[in-house]
Amino acid sequence: MGDVSQNMDAIDMPRRTPFFARGPALVLVALLVAAGALGLVALLAGGGSGAHGKAAAHRSKAPAGEIDLTALSPQQLRPVGAQVDKASVKLHPQVVQVAGVGTDNFTSPEADTTPASSGARAASDAEITRELAAFKRDLQSAPGVPVGQSAGVQASGAAVAPLEAPNVVAAVIQAGNQIARTPYKWGGGHGAWADTGYDCSGSVSFALAGAGLLSSPLDSTGFEHWGAAGPGRWITVYANSVHAFMVVAGLRFDTGGLDAPTRTRWQPSMRSTAGFVARHPPGL
Repeated sequence: MGDVSQNMDAIDMPRRTPFFARGPALVLVALLVAAGALGLVALLAGGGSGAHGKAAAHRSKAPAGEIDLTALSPQQLRPVGAQVDKASVKLHPQVVQVAGVGTDNFTSPEADTTPASSGARAASDAEITRELAAFKRDLQSAPGVPVGQSAGVQASGAAVAPLEAPNVVAAVIQAGNQIARTPYKWGGGHGAWADTGYDCSGSVSFALAGAGLLSSPLDSTGFEHWGAAGPGRWITVYANSVHAFMVVAGLRFDTGGLDAPTRTRWQPSMRSTAGFVARHPPGL
């Protein structure tokens, strides 16, 4: 037993450190853990924001040959009603020139900037660009667009822009009025802006191009991927593989309207959108 006692005395038993002595070390460890957790959260949040920012930046860039629809100027977004006598508009729509239409104040490709090339496609693009510039000059010399208290369709087949519509929306209406009663022509508006008739997507392309929202004609399938997804506040294009039409300030611009008694693309009534993809220009 004596040997056992001596051996036990010889064993160096570990001593417990008092809690009050361990307190500072525990606090330091807790602070380090908390700092690491906060850093991880910040890193994840920053990475997510960065990814979102990159995605947003990517979305804002227009594909080659198309217009950046996010680059709307203050003049484009200014209400067209700011230019009219609102008292007279109460009696009948007043025709006004849309501020900025056909000028550099509206986002549009410059004329004659497409490099010359021996390729047929490049030549066609250059021709379309020149025709678009000429088309915009024609719009500048046009009488203007009727502006009223609310959107509507006149007996002439022309659409009336509401007072609160942005200039760019009124410009779409003004361009649409130019071909509102032009006959339907399969493929019309795709080979040249100035044509004897326009098909469904050619009509939509013409009106959007007049306001600087399109640089070259699209077919109905192309409109399925144009702009941003979903309906817009002012402009919505509905498209599928066989047809395209759009709604501007609540008015339908559709070649189907040519079969109506008024025989105009502008119609105050809506049609079914089942089977169509809805797209809109960002900001509108």
